[in-house]
Order: sequence, then C-alpha cells, then structure tokens
Amino acid sequence: MKNLDKKKIIIGITILVIILSIASYGIYSVYFQPGDAIEVSYGEFLEKLEGNEVKKVFLSEDAKLKGELENGQTFITDNPRTDHLKENLLMSNVIVEEVNEEQTIGQIITFIVLIGAFAGIAIYLSKQNSRQTSKEYDKMSSVEFSTQKDTTISFSSIAGNEEAKESVMELVDFIKNPEKYSKYGARMPKGVILYGPPGTGKTLMAKALASEAGVDFLAVSGSDFVQVYAGLGAGRIRNLFKKANEKGKCVIFIDEIDAIGKKRDRGGLGGSDESDRTLNALLTEMSGFKGSEGIIVMAATNRLDTLDEALLRPGRFDRQIEIGLPDLKAREAILKLYTENRPVAQTVSIERVAQQTVYFSGAKLENLMNEAAIYAARESADFISENHIDKAFYTVVAGEEKKDRSKIREIDRRITAYHEAGHAIATKLLCPKNKVTKVTIIPSTKGAGGFSMNIPPDSMYHTKKEMINNIKVALAGRIVEEIIFGEDNITTGASNDIQKATQTLMAMIKQFGMSGEVGMINYDILLGQQGGSDHKVAEICKEEMKKQYDQTKQLLEKNMDMVTAIAEKLLEKETIKEAEINEIVEMYTTERTA
Repeated sequence: MKNLDKKKIIIGITILVIILSIASYGIYSVYFQPGDAIEVSYGEFLEKLEGNEVKKVFLSEDAKLKGELENGQTFITDNPRTDHLKENLLMSNVIVEEVNEEQTIGQIITFIVLIGAFAGIAIYLSKQNSRQTSKEYDKMSSVEFSTQKDTTISFSSIAGNEEAKESVMELVDFIKNPEKYSKYGARMPKGVILYGPPGTGKTLMAKALASEAGVDFLAVSGSDFVQVYAGLGAGRIRNLFKKANEKGKCVIFIDEIDAIGKKRDRGGLGGSDESDRTLNALLTEMSGFKGSEGIIVMAATNRLDTLDEALLRPGRFDRQIEIGLPDLKAREAILKLYTENRPVAQTVSIERVAQQTVYFSGAKLENLMNEAAIYAARESADFISENHIDKAFYTVVAGEEKKDRSKIREIDRRITAYHEAGHAIATKLLCPKNKVTKVTIIPSTKGAGGFSMNIPPDSMYHTKKEMINNIKVALAGRIVEEIIFGEDNITTGASNDIQKATQTLMAMIKQFGMSGEVGMINYDILLGQQGGSDHKVAEICKEEMKKQYDQTKQLLEKNMDMVTAIAEKLLEKETIKEAEINEIVEMYTTERTA
C-alpha cells in the first residue's frame, strides 16, 4: 500500500509539471507572441522594403522572418538566410534586432518551471528515501532472537559432560540467589563460553541453564551480525543488549561466536573493518558500562583458539568450559537417554553399542538411534533390535549399502576384498586392542567400494607407537594390492588411506615433536615467525612414509596366508564380522606356533 501511494504521488507531480509547462507556454503565447501578424510573400516584403514601409525586422535562424511595418502592423515572411540580408536592411533604414531562439522568454519561463518542478520532486523523493532508509536500518538492526523461557529442557535432559554441567548449574544458583554470593563479595560471571567439537551439546547446555533459572533465553547466531552495511552489525549488538536490559534477568546465547569474535589482526585493517566494529560493540556491551546486572552472556564455538584475546579476558567471558566428546560412561548415559521413549528390545546391549561408538558426539548418537528407529519402522517391527542399531551404525559411518551390485566386475571385487583384508590383518597384528567389528566389500552410498570398521579403545592420549601403527594400517590396503596384483595395477581406492596417513605423520612431525630431525618444536609456529616453506618437513615426511611402507610390506608378506583367507571369505560372503576374523587369525597363529 505504501509503495502504491508513493507511485500515485509521483504520477500526480509529473502531471502537474506537464500542466505548468503547457500553461507557461500559453501565457507566453498570449502575452509575448503577436497574435494579429499577417503573412506576406518574400516578393511583397521586398516591395515594401523598397517603398520604405518596413520599420523593424527580427533576424533569427527560423524559417520565417518576423517584423513590423511603419503603420504598426506585424508581419511574417520567408527567411532567405542570405549573408547580406542584414546589411541590406540597415541600408534601407530598417531597425534590425537579432533574436536567439534558444533564449526566448517563453522558453526561459518553461525551463524555470520545469527545473523548479523537478527540483521539488527530487527533494520530496530524497526526504522519502531518507525516512525509508532510517526505517530499514532500524528494522535491520533489530536482530531476531528466539525466547524460550518455559521449556521442558533441563539438566536432567543432558547426559555426559558432568563437570561442565556442574559449572553451568552453579550459574543457576547465581541467578536465583544473588544475595548468597554478594555476602562474600562474589560477582556473577559476565560471560561463559562453551567450546568443543560440533554436536557435543553446547546449545543444549545453554537452554537448560535458562530453563532451570526460569529466565528468558535470547538465542542468536554469530552470522546474524555479519553484514555488508557499515555499522549494522554493531547496531544489532546494541539492540540485542537493549532488549536484554528491558527483560532484566536473562541469558543471551550467541552460537558460533567465532563469526564475529575472531582475532583483530587481519591485514592491518584495524577498527575500519566492519567485523571489528561489531566485535568492539560486543566488547563494550560486555564491559558493563551500560549496566547489565542479571544478564549472562553465553557463547559457543568450535574454535576457541581463533577468538580475540580481549573477548576472553576476565570481566567478559570469565568462564571457559570445554564440552568434549563423551567417554564410554557418558555414551552409555546418552544412549539410555535416547532409548527411554523408544520401544527398544531388552536384548539390546547399550554397553556394547557404547563401546562401538568411540568418538561419537551426543548429536551423532541421537542420529544413530533415530536411524535405528527408522529401520524398525520400515520393517514394522515391534521393537528396535540390535540388528537395526548395527545397520544404523554402519549407515551413519559409511553410508547405506548399494542394492544393485550386478554391474561390479569380478576383478574389482577381488581388488576390494584383498584391499580390505590387508587393513583387517594389519589391525589385528599391529593394534590388537582395536576391534575390527565388520569388514565388507559391498559399495556404499558415500562412495566407498568397501570398508573395514576399525574401532580403537577409549584413550586420553595417543602414543607415538599407536600413531605409527595407525599409519601402517592405513597403508596396508595399498600394499596388498601391490603384492597381489603388481605395482602397475595398484588402484585409486587408497586415496583416503593415503590422506589419513599423511595427516597423521605431518601432525607427529610438525605439532607433537615426534621427529628426531625436526626436534621438539611446533613447526607451524616456527614457520610463521621465521618465514620460509615446508620443503624440509615434506622431505622428512616422504622418507618416513617410505620407511613405514617398507616395514608394513614386510609384515604383510609374512602373513599373506591370513590376508588371502580373509579375502576369500569376503568374496564368498561379502561381509564378515569380528568373530570370523578372530577365528581365522587364531587358526593361522596356532599353526605357526605348533
């Protein structure tokens, strides 16, 4: 409606300008143009000129000449446009006035009217645009947030991360009983930053805090403040804290805060950068200059190391709580939580599933149980069985099995079988604590031709020996291809294995100080301070990878009977479980020791 009204106003003003132009021309015609002029031929004009009857002539570049006779009669005749016309007229004692047609009174009046009208339109539209821009800015600077004061989420809804949960639960007491802490001169933390891998429950923890404390929960994303328009991000920050102050006690939650809180060292742009202005506005609001008692700012990030130091100092984000991946006990608790309201068969072992899901986040565990429920629903089963959970596990990890395998060549099946057998036997020989729960040569929807499920035990640290063994296991598939099919027939199937092996080896050399040649330094920091390239590390990595490759090849050549037995079993059944793998390994091990 507003746009329609504006169009009507503009059309009305345009019509008014046209009317004024026509009116001004009419006025000129009435008052300045001779209305009773007679038209004479050029021959008659010459006769009158010879008879001294012409008093005045107005010379112009028009096709017609205008003039006045001695008796006061105005006339119009053809303009010959000759070079000596003016001279001849003057010789005949005729008054000659040269007229510039571009500067006639009528045109001047029309021009002035038009300029005035268009100037009026421009001023009007400018004022309208200024008001509209102001409204749009106010609208854009008012960031949208979700308020969840009364939710069913509580700390009992969160399993795992007990230490982090206790730290956050303490804030509830701060909000509910501030006098208890003011007695000892303790102040409520201004900000709490939750950091850790994706899917570990950082947002869930913030929602539980707001729910338990019974205060408003204002949730926004860091990307909401990343804007092209200058000052808009900072305006949204101020608007958010203004709304929070109006509510009194509340929890502001900024998800993915690294979008606005990154370190301010990007190319020397300094405070002129829009993201820096947004960050400065956040720092100012959190410093307490404008009174933010009862407001807790919580933030979540996956990259704590990228945040600006000013943001992490005491008085802003006082507490930094890690929300890590759940350990075995925590995974059991999370799985029990996600099976409470689902019809799970009593035969399902939550402990076994928890052991199998090493390095799974809380979100990934929820997804696992959801996929299992979907499989059970497809079959219209009475309960979610262990088979459904196993199927969901491999779907989450490797993707669903391809149903149509008729076009897979036999040679490709053999290559895949020997490749995966190499991984399985290398794991059993080098990492006996790891579990190889499943080996398959069935292609998956994620692009894998097959896979060997290698599950390591829970551990706080990784030793150098374990990391080297992991490299050897990754190389084992390619090595078996070379031994069985020849060096010229190795395939691209080992690309992901080579990537993992290289990443592990580079981390050992550059970050963990596990290389004798490089020494106990962080090579990335050294390279950043001194400048230079990674040529030296690349050469060391190349030599070390060749060494591990040769050692693994020797190991597998000695145990090719095991590899062949596993490969033939895979060609026969396509998928084998851990019990069958252990049986084959034990059989050949017993034969050698006998």
